[in-house]
Amino acid sequence: MIYDALQYGKQVADTAVRHRKNYKNSRKHTSGEYLSGFYKEDVLKPVVTLVIHFGADEWDAPLSLHEMMGSQNKKLMRYIQDYQIHLIDPAKLTEEDLKKFTSSLREVIEYIKYSKDKEKLSRILKDNSRMLIEREAALVIKTITNTAIEISEKEEKIDMCKAIDDMLSEREARGAAKGEIRGIEIGELRMLVKQVKKGRLTIEEAAEDAAMSVEKFRNVTDDMLKEG
Repeated sequence: MIYDALQYGKQVADTAVRHRKNYKNSRKHTSGEYLSGFYKEDVLKPVVTLVIHFGADEWDAPLSLHEMMGSQNKKLMRYIQDYQIHLIDPAKLTEEDLKKFTSSLREVIEYIKYSKDKEKLSRILKDNSRMLIEREAALVIKTITNTAIEISEKEEKIDMCKAIDDMLSEREARGAAKGEIRGIEIGELRMLVKQVKKGRLTIEEAAEDAAMSVEKFRNVTDDMLKEG
């Protein structure tokens, strides 16, 4: 509502400035028209404001000013101007609706719509030439959906399919590395526990070898120590 009002106000102000610069033509108009700066033949250009819901879940908030006021006296509400929003809600858009978008906003909306459905998201990413999108659009997707993709500052176009693949490959590599390290740590701890059980090492010595405090060593290996 504020955005619309500001746009209309700017149109009126710009028109008034134009008229005052063209002072000769203003003489044939009334003093009221001259003071307001907006003549009878002047018109406003329509302003349409769209609200985009950047969420995968369906919009469940009010869509008008009246709805925000709750249950009110009907006689009173007749005198209160209503203001409705034109909402673009990804969750409610059909495949045909998405095809109506011609800019990269289509890919942003589509990604958001399917961001919680891995199978459908994979389908729209795979072999999709439209998923080569502007860097700014990729940044919107990354921020809104919290997708940890790498976006180079040097690239003007981002291949979202490749970016997602790279992200998943990196996650798998990190997971494998962590699993290997974790496996080595558990193996070493089991070996130290065996040495303690056999009396070859004291708990203090085992904790020192594991680079832990005695208390932490006991907490980590408590179940191991209880095993027969």
